[in-house]
Amino acid sequence: MSLVIENEIGTITVPEGVLVGIAVEAAERVDGLKVKRKRAVDAEHRVVRLAVSVRRGEPLLELAERAQDEVASSFQAVCGFEPTVEISVGELE
Repeated sequence: MSLVIENEIGTITVPEGVLVGIAVEAAERVDGLKVKRKRAVDAEHRVVRLAVSVRRGEPLLELAERAQDEVASSFQAVCGFEPTVEISVGELE
C-alpha cells in the first residue's frame, strides 16, 4: 500500500516499493544483518515488517534492535513519521 499525504497544495504519493527500499537500505546499514525477501510496509498502520538473516556468532537481539532503530530513524527523516518496526530473524549465515 502506498503512503498518501495530502496537504494544502495537493497530494504526495510514495509507492510501497519505495518505502520497502528505504526500510531495506536502513536495516542493512547494520553490519552482520541482511534483509531477506519477506518484507513489507503497511503505510496505513505505519508498520514495517522485515525478515532478516544474521551472521553466525553475532548477538541476535542487539543486531535486530539496531536495525529497528535505523529503520525508524530513516522513516522519520525521509517520510516524517516513525513506524513500528517488526524484525523476524529467519536464519543464521
